[in-house]
Amino acid sequence: MTLLATWSDSAPDELLVSTTDPTEIAAELATVGIAFDQWPTGADLAVGASQDDVFAAYRAEVDSLVADHGFTVIDVAQIHPSDDPGWLETATGARGKFLEEHTHAEDEVRFFVQGAGVFYLHIDGRVLALYCEAGDLVSVPALTTHWFDMGTRPDFTAIRFFKNADGWVGSFTGNPIAKSYSDFDTLAALRG
Repeated sequence: MTLLATWSDSAPDELLVSTTDPTEIAAELATVGIAFDQWPTGADLAVGASQDDVFAAYRAEVDSLVADHGFTVIDVAQIHPSDDPGWLETATGARGKFLEEHTHAEDEVRFFVQGAGVFYLHIDGRVLALYCEAGDLVSVPALTTHWFDMGTRPDFTAIRFFKNADGWVGSFTGNPIAKSYSDFDTLAALRG
């Protein structure tokens, strides 16, 4: 279940808003320029499915988004638990990169195919945490300060959309704010 939680950026212990209603989530995010939508998730994909299989399952939706917004690079990012003893160390390293507040020169657009992740948006004196799961599409406008958490045991597949051929390029703010707010695992528990 998708969750939106909101705090003041000066009071990380005082939850202001918490909702799992998709209509309320979309409306609240729209007030700060974040686009949120949900696509059907009827695709029967194995965990760790190939990029080609993921694209095939969502071809119509992906093609429509590309046509509407002019994306030139589309890929699939995924991290899943595995029998490889080094998977968690690799995943933890990847997680650390995204846990620092940053911006991008272009919109950050993600569609969650499997699993979950949390976008933390630092906007207008607030921190909005959007716990995304399968079916959620989010578009974070360029230059929006944010960070992303995939949890202590990352498990997700997401389609990423870019206009820049370099793909994911972050500009880190140096602000340690991310360390003050509930992490992925705490928000997962809030969902009930």
